[in-house]
Amino acid sequence: MVRLREAHLRSAPARPHRRIPPLAGLFFRSVAGLQTESGTYIVHPNREKAISQATKATVMLLLIAVAVLFLIVTVGGWKSLEGVQIISIAYALICLLMAYYVARWNRGVLPVAAGLAIIFGIVAVIAGPQWFYRDHAGYHNPGLPPSLLGLLTLIIVPVEFLLIVFAMRGFNQKWNIEVEITRDEYESGDWRRRDLTGEGSLEPRPG
Repeated sequence: MVRLREAHLRSAPARPHRRIPPLAGLFFRSVAGLQTESGTYIVHPNREKAISQATKATVMLLLIAVAVLFLIVTVGGWKSLEGVQIISIAYALICLLMAYYVARWNRGVLPVAAGLAIIFGIVAVIAGPQWFYRDHAGYHNPGLPPSLLGLLTLIIVPVEFLLIVFAMRGFNQKWNIEVEITRDEYESGDWRRRDLTGEGSLEPRPG
């Protein structure tokens, strides 16, 4: 009986699901479908597109970049910010949280990211020149040089603009669309090469 069981295990076909580490699962979440009680699978075809995956990665990087820039400016000019430190730190943490949800293909946070980028992009446009004004004699400037803080603040502006563009681009890619397919279609992988959404924008088949 033991030998028969071992032979059965060796000859069993490989399962379609692979064990993915938790951190890597944030980036490969589109690979696995959700199996229903009836044996079919729920898949998200728009997440399989290369352009959608590139957009997701870009939005994540931009959100992380904005968070890092805000933290550097906040810490570097802590005593000169006059009580707005909490707002800056809160926005940086929100950006990191939104990056986490974008990694999980959460489409709902994209308009929020774009809206906040508009607000804080305008703030950066106004605050940037103020740092350069402080780079003169008579100002007490502990921390990083005001000219460097001004440069970093102005760099935030184009980064926020790119975040607005790519966030809305990702929102229009409709990551949330679900399609139900059979088990045979899921295991063969042919569904990845077919236009399941009717939008006609899938990549052409190789060869």
